[in-house]
Amino acid sequence: QVQLVESGGGLVQPGGSLRLSCAGSGIIFSIYVMGWYRQAPGKQRELVAAITGGGNTNYGDSVKGRFTISRDNAKNMVYLQMNSLKPEDTAVYYCNANDGKYSRAWGQGTQVTVSS
Repeated sequence: QVQLVESGGGLVQPGGSLRLSCAGSGIIFSIYVMGWYRQAPGKQRELVAAITGGGNTNYGDSVKGRFTISRDNAKNMVYLQMNSLKPEDTAVYYCNANDGKYSRAWGQGTQVTVSS
């Protein structure tokens, strides 16, 4: 079974930074496309960033230039470095694993709150 566990969420002031981590297990990690999604109350879940096993990345327009996704295949880890955080970044952030065709797993989510 594919399992994903997120960590690193919390409360941060506008302009601050957080680093989210996602640990994968039960998968051949290096072949999966890994992604971060977020969902705020009353809004649709949206793609934040994704990264292929080979390191190609894709970002949502609202986070380009501020967030960076990375992965360490040897450790079965994917990260999301979030800088210059804004109140509108407040959401539950979810880790996702995709085998290139189908979604295989979602993490439980970690809350990120940006507020002064």
